[in-house]
Amino acid sequence: MNINYLVSSISRQTAKPREPHNLFKDTSKMDSPTSDASLKEQLKSRFVGKTLDQVPTPSVILDLAKLETNCNGMLEATEKLELTRLQVGNDKSTPVNIVVSTIIEAENILPLLKEYQSKGRKVNVLFSFPLFPSAASRLADLSAQLGPDSISLMIDHPDQLVSAATIAHTTGAYPPLVFIKIDGGYHRAGVQPSPSFATGESTQGDSSHPSEVLIDAVLEAEKQNKCVLHGVYIHAGHSYGTRTDWAALGYLAQEFQICLDFAEAIRKRSPGHKLVLSVGATPTATTIQHPSIISSGDNNNGDSSVQKLKEFITAQSKRENPFSLEVHAGVYSTLDLQQLATHARDSSLLKADDIAISVLAEIASLYPSRGKNSTTEALINAGCLALGREPVTDKGSIPGVDYSGWGFLMPWGGYLTSNPTPGPDFPRVHPGWQVGKVSQEHGILVWDGKPEDEIPLQYGQRVRIWPNHSCIAGACFDWYLIVDSRSKGREDEVVDAWPRWRGW
Repeated sequence: MNINYLVSSISRQTAKPREPHNLFKDTSKMDSPTSDASLKEQLKSRFVGKTLDQVPTPSVILDLAKLETNCNGMLEATEKLELTRLQVGNDKSTPVNIVVSTIIEAENILPLLKEYQSKGRKVNVLFSFPLFPSAASRLADLSAQLGPDSISLMIDHPDQLVSAATIAHTTGAYPPLVFIKIDGGYHRAGVQPSPSFATGESTQGDSSHPSEVLIDAVLEAEKQNKCVLHGVYIHAGHSYGTRTDWAALGYLAQEFQICLDFAEAIRKRSPGHKLVLSVGATPTATTIQHPSIISSGDNNNGDSSVQKLKEFITAQSKRENPFSLEVHAGVYSTLDLQQLATHARDSSLLKADDIAISVLAEIASLYPSRGKNSTTEALINAGCLALGREPVTDKGSIPGVDYSGWGFLMPWGGYLTSNPTPGPDFPRVHPGWQVGKVSQEHGILVWDGKPEDEIPLQYGQRVRIWPNHSCIAGACFDWYLIVDSRSKGREDEVVDAWPRWRGW
């Protein structure tokens, strides 16, 4: 059986021309870049070799060592399972499958996809937002450039098929592949499955439920060569609310089961239809690293979710006409405080030091005795425009006790190396310096703990902040500065700079 592993890439490839940037207002002048390639070279010239004490603040920092460790952990799990394959690697026998949430990502990665095609590899880009009318022309252009079966879409309402048909009917383009997006309980997007799907009672004649209507509409559009029904897709965003080790495994099993029930309903209308069951939010996707799942034995350590997942995968492999299983990726490469709070894995595989992203800021002022229990507060030059304003949801039994900040100071820089780090009891236990309040450019550091334990801060001191949500924090910046903590004695030296693709 083949479970494809979709990888959300960090935007760092060369891209099509873009508007010039006014990057810096200092004496080190740079020419206005006309493309990401020239921008990257100018950024490297400006930053590589400097330390984090020498670059502007706020800046967003990625640790290459931690990125690679996090990615390798997922790859090792998928290879041991023999169920998934990296889809953007160097193995020429595998296709290249990319998930993007904005069309600009797909447009900018086009040169790389064409390069893969020139080497004989099939490529496919999944636009993971339900299709809206103005997206059709841009996706049609991508289809025309990349060829058949290169574009996949999300559909969760029959009216979206009009836009899908627009792509198919555009000169030079091809009928797009279509995933039916399922609402598995998160209620962000997706069609809710009919209750009859879970009981196996769905029939072609029962078409009153919205999910039944959608299936019939997609199959009819497929007959008319307007699209190709490729599979069903689910995202258990509510798995972010788990707070005990490995609890997200239960959500992963639910994702697979809901997709299976939905796919069986499709096959009752279209027997033998080839379909992909695509599952995963970051908490659920990363649980495949569970030691009992990737081991070759039958030991499940008494975990019913592990047993259920193994039985599901085994049953699919024994089917005469199995569904393809696909785990789509998320933010596992960088991680963040939201992921740490989920306890999707235990502390042997998920800890604060694994977080690969941080926001570099400076202390601009100090306010002694202004904080709780007369502790100090400090102003930093990183507010919600540098950190985002997305919380770690309070799931504690007593509201207001769990961590509710906007970022946590990582142990870095002089005596701040002793700042407590979020441990196995996070987010319930969260002592140390953290961002307690944010406004546009202002962030306020607050001390959580006994006043006598407060670690002193200084005006002008630089700090690195682990953000709540790395996707939101990264989107606040035009580029990433790259360090490599494996370089002993040079852990804070910038080794590269990666331009980001911003916009939609």
